[in-house]
Amino acid sequence: MRADARKNRDHLLAVAGTTITEQGVDVSLRDIARRADVGLATLLRHFPTREALLDALLHTSFDELTAKAGALETSGSPGEALVSWLRDCVAWTTEYQGVIALMAAAIEDTESALHTSSVTVREAGARLLTRAQASGMARTDIDGADLFALVMALAWVGDQRSLAPRADHIFDVVASAILTNTASSDAEGERRPRVGS
Repeated sequence: MRADARKNRDHLLAVAGTTITEQGVDVSLRDIARRADVGLATLLRHFPTREALLDALLHTSFDELTAKAGALETSGSPGEALVSWLRDCVAWTTEYQGVIALMAAAIEDTESALHTSSVTVREAGARLLTRAQASGMARTDIDGADLFALVMALAWVGDQRSLAPRADHIFDVVASAILTNTASSDAEGERRPRVGS
């Protein structure tokens, strides 16, 4: 790619990032082009679809989430690794309102420009979940698809203005529901009245 074309592409991505952060992923491509001081045809020449634009914009973030999951697979407590990645993933999705819904749709649509990145992120989380399950630190009745659905749900909470102040608390509740906590279960057993006592 020529230097001037690269510069134009980088400018479009910078403007798109700012615009999507402010207005969400459903913002008009025409609005992005206008804010970048180019015609819509110029934007579409670089990014023929909304998904192609988002994939280019989010590629670094996808790579970072996947790399972080890879690093966490070999470090620390499997339960803590899972929760740490889950927290980062949810925080990232709330930067671009509506992106998680596009990712969910892209997983099912092999023609989407977001398909490969979305599947890779979901699989990265699934590996962390499997590791936590194998160590007895996470419940075994959920899989990677369920984990991704929980990311979607938590991202939705963060996107709702009235619920956003509760997002951290709700995250903690969901995370504790994913993890098994034998100490907590034992304590409940001690408090539970015995039959016949």
